[in-house]
Amino acid sequence: MANKSNFTADEWKKILEAPLLAGFAVSAGDPSGLIGTLQEGLASAKALAAAKADPGADELIKAVVEDLLTPEGRTAARDGVKELIQGAQLGEIKTRALAELGRTAAILNSKTPNEAKAFKNWLNHIANMVAEAGTEGGFLGFGGVKVTDSERATLAEIASALGA
Repeated sequence: MANKSNFTADEWKKILEAPLLAGFAVSAGDPSGLIGTLQEGLASAKALAAAKADPGADELIKAVVEDLLTPEGRTAARDGVKELIQGAQLGEIKTRALAELGRTAAILNSKTPNEAKAFKNWLNHIANMVAEAGTEGGFLGFGGVKVTDSERATLAEIASALGA
């Protein structure tokens, strides 16, 4: 069973950043207004809470969630994401997030091949929850679509970056 001890400090930081980046890539791929952005952020938080409450969750996922719930883990992940996007234009943010998710997938594949698939599926699940969090293109909450074409394309890019 994989946990923090399977990784170097730098690798673990990348693993911690991955759930944030999965949601962030979707948000950057098709930016929403204030309400949509809040809904997307809440979707990521719900995915973490669901993994924490799931007794059958993969041990690596549980370890990441537990660490993200500490001030140190949360700060490390947040600072890593901030560093990644610093100075980037909106279009570059998604590209950088996808590249980083690809690097994380490579770490998982090399260090924890038995747990890699479950973790990458979880990251895809987070991205899907974020994409489905709000309705885009409606008026006063009516009409619109749950997942835009741009979000669908970003979800496919995330799956590809993760090799899932």
